[in-house]
Amino acid sequence: MKKINDIDSQVLANFRKGTVIPAQPLALDENRKFMPANQAALCRYYIDAGAGGIAVGVHSTQFEIRDPKIALFEPVLAQTSKFIDQWCRKTGRKILKVSGVCGKTKQASHEANFAIDNGYDACLLSMSAYANDSIEAMLDHVRAIAKIMPVIGFYLQPSVGGRILPYEFWYEFAQIDNILAIKMAPFNRYQTFDVIRAVAESGKENDITLYTGNDDNILVDLISEYKIGNKSLRIKGGLLGHWCVWTKKAVELLDEVHILIASGQPIPKEILTRNIEITDSNAAFFDPAHDFIGCIPGIHEVLRRQGLLKGTWCLNPNEVLSPGQSEEITRVYEAYPHLNDDAFVKANLDKWFV
Repeated sequence: MKKINDIDSQVLANFRKGTVIPAQPLALDENRKFMPANQAALCRYYIDAGAGGIAVGVHSTQFEIRDPKIALFEPVLAQTSKFIDQWCRKTGRKILKVSGVCGKTKQASHEANFAIDNGYDACLLSMSAYANDSIEAMLDHVRAIAKIMPVIGFYLQPSVGGRILPYEFWYEFAQIDNILAIKMAPFNRYQTFDVIRAVAESGKENDITLYTGNDDNILVDLISEYKIGNKSLRIKGGLLGHWCVWTKKAVELLDEVHILIASGQPIPKEILTRNIEITDSNAAFFDPAHDFIGCIPGIHEVLRRQGLLKGTWCLNPNEVLSPGQSEEITRVYEAYPHLNDDAFVKANLDKWFV
């Protein structure tokens, strides 16, 4: 069993403070074969951009990697872990390695044990396999995985496979040992607050770090203070597919938020405007106009334009850019040039492909 205190103290402190954790895409060639060189380049990009962690084997990495006919889950996780370690040694950085863990308890236990064997620090635990089960069955599942490794809970929006989870679920969830954090991604203010209130009222606010996955409200999540009784809670960082593109700017944004909060100064109106700009950019990347069908090809397209990926191919050949999505990405590029990190990527691309 790996416990929270087994995580490197520097890495853990950085995570508790709040950091940028990109949900890493999967690099494929035109034949939908894994491209290790591009996967390594993505790791180097995120590390050099200042990310405090990388999440692998999650939605952005494509759930199809678990299909026995494709059989990429173990190769991708094992090789990506090595790529991260190699670049961290070279740069003197230390970051949190997060593995996605999916399925019912038998499958999830296998994935968690494999993640530990390959140097991962924590798992982002999907509960989609229990979408039609009882709340108690879901909690039993979480308890089982938390006995293997630290767990980051995941509140996923129903439109992409999640389910509505009440305050009572999150209150009981917070009582489980070895819970490192909760990533909130219901894209819903009411449901996000259910999680925050449950953590506060469970007395676990100092043990469970709150991270946003709300792509529609990233910046407002990060600047908001939640007053619950006599307690004050904040969402400290983000574990986001959105932050696997334009990552350098995401790191600068979170640093700016932390400095602003520490200063005690009022939140500038410009921050609220920027929140809308980020949400608009996310809409282009993640394709809510077509029920998120183009979300993975969308982030691939940004990385393709930057030279980090060769194309937008997914393991599922039907998963392609939606009509007009490429034009939308061009539109937000032109509308918000201050949000992209193309210059940073261009200056370092050759180094990342060595």
